[in-house]
Amino acid sequence: MPFNIDNAPLGWRQFLITGVASLGQLIGTGLATLVSVIIPLYQLIAHPELSSFMQGLVGAMDLIGIMVGSTILGKLSDHFGYLFFFRLCPAIICVSSVIALIFPNLTVLIICLFFMGFGIGGEYSLDSNYISELMPEKWSFLMVGAAKAASAMGNIGVAGVCFLMVRDWTDPHLWPHLLWIMIAISGFMIISRIRFWESPKWLLEHGRYEQAQTDVHHFLGPDVNIDESDIESKKLELEAKEKEKASGQHSNFFIRNWKKIIFTGIPWACEGLGVYGIGVFLPILVMALGIEPPASSASPLKEVASSVEITLWISCIILPGFILGLALINRIDGAKIQWSGFLLSAASLLILLLAYDHHWARWISILAFMCFELFLNMGPHLMTYVLPPKVYPVADRGLGTGIAASLGKLGAVLGVFFIPILLHSGGSSLVLIVSIIVMLIGGAVTFLFNPDRKPKPAA
Repeated sequence: MPFNIDNAPLGWRQFLITGVASLGQLIGTGLATLVSVIIPLYQLIAHPELSSFMQGLVGAMDLIGIMVGSTILGKLSDHFGYLFFFRLCPAIICVSSVIALIFPNLTVLIICLFFMGFGIGGEYSLDSNYISELMPEKWSFLMVGAAKAASAMGNIGVAGVCFLMVRDWTDPHLWPHLLWIMIAISGFMIISRIRFWESPKWLLEHGRYEQAQTDVHHFLGPDVNIDESDIESKKLELEAKEKEKASGQHSNFFIRNWKKIIFTGIPWACEGLGVYGIGVFLPILVMALGIEPPASSASPLKEVASSVEITLWISCIILPGFILGLALINRIDGAKIQWSGFLLSAASLLILLLAYDHHWARWISILAFMCFELFLNMGPHLMTYVLPPKVYPVADRGLGTGIAASLGKLGAVLGVFFIPILLHSGGSSLVLIVSIIVMLIGGAVTFLFNPDRKPKPAA
């Protein structure tokens, strides 16, 4: 029997679409992990050592690229379609990685990190759109979340490969070889998207009904169609929009959606500090917090390898965090998962702060760090990605998701830029205190601006 997109059974085609689209999430966190290893390696060869400002600049440059790319490419994809940019993004990442490998100096690295981030920013505004528009309605929320869980594989996989490479090195000048990881992932992304098509719902939104039907068959098989009733209702909707624009009553995006922008963007910015601000400097924070046992006889390169190993073990808790969040996603309101995750993350950092200040056992610090990663990824890291495509309609989805991702990366940029400065001026305690405050802000904004929150009835 024929199906439409929203009631089609979940099969291998939907899983393939999700897998191809989720590679953008994998390479995004993979690049952040890669940068977290490159910075301490470069420190060993820099004369003088990189200042806290330069450490922050290197760590933040790909995030600045993501912030710019998600907004620009999200806006362009709303007008010109998803497919071209879906293929362009991994090509930008691959070319930038090759250039940084061929010309291994700090200036070229910073420029290439920006363009790698630019491509990843486009991924962040496109992959959730593709998935949310091609999944059965019953499974859409879960599959978008599953794509986000792929970012855990970026953290774990890249950290593991970096450790295997660095542990046998005797010369930190070999750091450019780490860029082969990005070249391999982005190259695979390009190949996987050769046989991919335009989003049928984007085509439907722009009045290209015949091509929409054709691309539905390409994606989901000949038994899945767009209902004629959906096409007729979309025609009426487009006519109404044209009349509204002609009469001058059509308000701009920001006026219509300011509450949605706050709800989807500010918590993503707060989450960005935890995922990227702490994530990029995790090996450095591991050493600063004393989690890594001192080894005076070890060479500086071996100390970096040891901190990367501990980073790998801490990163391994990211995947269970996503799995826990996915288990809850269809049972509990997404906003509730998000704000509770923020609060639990703040509590974990508070325990880490107390363990550091009062010199508690090392295992307590490691456990607190792992709880932070568990709750951060169960709630904010997962849900800030899942909620925007749910909140925005198709007509605004690319721009809305892009703005949310852009604000998220603005928070990440600020976190990555200021954490080494905070670490230099106030030590690990100041970094943890600021991070706790940011987590609490993210939880409060999620709770207060949740569009599904029902106000209390007047007494």
